[in-house]
Amino acid sequence: MKLDATDLRYVTSEEFRVLTAVEMGSKNHEVVPLTLITQISGLRNGGVNKLVGSLAKRNLVSRVQNAKYDGYRLTYGGYDYLAMRAMSKRDTMASVGNQIGVGKESDIYIVANAEGEEMVLKLHRLGRVSFRTIKQNRDYLGKRKSASWMYMSRLAAQKEWAFMKILHEYEFPVPRPIDQARHTILMEFIDAYPLRQVSEVENPGKLYSSLMDIIVRFAQAGLIHGDYNEFNILIRRDTGVPVVIDFPQMVSTSHPNAEWYFNRDVECIRRFFRRRFRYESNLYPRFKRTLSEGETDFKLDVMVEASGFTKKDQKTLDEYMEAVREEEENKGSGDEDDDEEEEEEEEEEEEEEEEEEELDGQQGEAEASQHNEDDSTMGRSLSLSPSSTPRPSHKPLESESIDPIAAVEEQLAELVILDEPNRSLSRSPPKSRPSSPRRSEPDSDDDDGGIKTKVQHDLTKRRAQQQRKYHSKRSIRNAGRPQGSKAKQDKRIKRDQFWD
Repeated sequence: MKLDATDLRYVTSEEFRVLTAVEMGSKNHEVVPLTLITQISGLRNGGVNKLVGSLAKRNLVSRVQNAKYDGYRLTYGGYDYLAMRAMSKRDTMASVGNQIGVGKESDIYIVANAEGEEMVLKLHRLGRVSFRTIKQNRDYLGKRKSASWMYMSRLAAQKEWAFMKILHEYEFPVPRPIDQARHTILMEFIDAYPLRQVSEVENPGKLYSSLMDIIVRFAQAGLIHGDYNEFNILIRRDTGVPVVIDFPQMVSTSHPNAEWYFNRDVECIRRFFRRRFRYESNLYPRFKRTLSEGETDFKLDVMVEASGFTKKDQKTLDEYMEAVREEEENKGSGDEDDDEEEEEEEEEEEEEEEEEEELDGQQGEAEASQHNEDDSTMGRSLSLSPSSTPRPSHKPLESESIDPIAAVEEQLAELVILDEPNRSLSRSPPKSRPSSPRRSEPDSDDDDGGIKTKVQHDLTKRRAQQQRKYHSKRSIRNAGRPQGSKAKQDKRIKRDQFWD
């Protein structure tokens, strides 16, 4: 959902009170009944009806007609308004600007405070991509299953806030955190661009070493980024120093799969430098050696846990991240299957084109041989004297007395062609067809032989087309599928648009 802060200044305090009541009721109810909203907000019943209707018009809450009772559900728009109101009450944010980034699980906006200082507002949007299998197979929160996505977004924001605060205190290359409310984080604005947009670097080896050093510093402090790639690394415009962002998937080195996450981060950087800058180095950090060289007393993961983000919250968020990764892998395998089917269809099309080219080549050779025979016949006729007449060199045999045209017509009568269009007909209007000279009727046995060769070629070509049409893999795979575009498949009766 795109953030629209236009109506934020017009929402009254009573409407925010009702919006907070819907949020509190969502902890134990999938659909919050109107009586509970009235009870939590402490307002009159008639006034609550009017206020809820006003919020529903702004898409801050949505009405749900349940089988047992009717009620309302909080939307991401209402959750955004509650978070921004909390920050405005603390005087950390005063205005909202344009959107500068969008991701699978977050939106990034430019905001400013009362002094006009630009900052970055990050809104977590976990669950925007519909992971239906995750919701069916995993119950993260038990009774809170209905509000799980907003709850997971708040957990992700709390985790990122805790890690950014600790890392900035110990001078890691991360943005300076300013404020956090619900599922949003406010941080400093950095004049930089993502690493994925960098096409050339003066010294790729220096940048490669600095990025690997950051991985080693994280690991020696007891942390692993978990998603360390070109999308989550910024390069400062003035100095070229890298800055790391996006920490919801950060894990501790004591995690059961810590070595796998560490190796994946290292391999992502190596693969990017190999593809983009054609740079590959044999020097890269190893997990066990990095941990053995680090300080045993300096553990930032323990400090983060002491700051309020408990192991229970970490476990809940890790289960979500793991489920998302499994869903992406399954989706990727499905895309590979679709690509294989497309490749098979392309191969079949290429085979058909090659067969048609071969048939056309055979036809061209037959026509060329026929032209040569005609030329030789004309040469013999020209060498004769005008008074002389050609005489047959031998008497025709009984087998040669049969008319070849009649034999070909019998073959054509026996051939049955199923649903084959007449390719000799032109789709253009008669007047637009080019006029071509008509061929004279055959007057000799050589012309009869040329017609026979041409008809045999047409028969062979038609049989090959029938074979491809009724016995190819594509026809079997497409059997029973609707043909044509979606507009042609729509069989609903549409009103004539002539009178509109």
